[in-house]
Amino acid sequence: MCGAVTFVARDVPDRFGACHCEMCRRWAGSALMAATVPLGDVSFTGESAIKRVQSSEWAERAWCGKCGTGLWYRVTAEGPMGGNYELPVGLFDSTEGMTLDSEIFYDVKSHAVNLSGETKKMTRAEVFAKYAPDQLDEGESA
Repeated sequence: MCGAVTFVARDVPDRFGACHCEMCRRWAGSALMAATVPLGDVSFTGESAIKRVQSSEWAERAWCGKCGTGLWYRVTAEGPMGGNYELPVGLFDSTEGMTLDSEIFYDVKSHAVNLSGETKKMTRAEVFAKYAPDQLDEGESA
């Protein structure tokens, strides 16, 4: 919002997902809707304003320390999603052509949120089984 941090993302996919886990709901105020962009395809300016927190054993979240805008969720643990940025779609100057195609932690979503359209839906157990079978307890949030 304030412009202290900016980024350039290359090869941004035209599809994005929504995470309904308890932590994302608290951080984003609703489902976190974000596009997955590999670490090497994003560059940031204003690094001194970026604040980070290791929000779980396997991931970090970052925000602008001047205005509080959420910047990313990123898996820091080794594995299939390790290193990728999950960039909130609201940060992109244009979302033209982007489509919501997946929802994770669908079984614990807020009853106040019902996203329209056909999406691939995964429960908490399905997410952990696919992405972190050896690392995560089913009771934990992302």
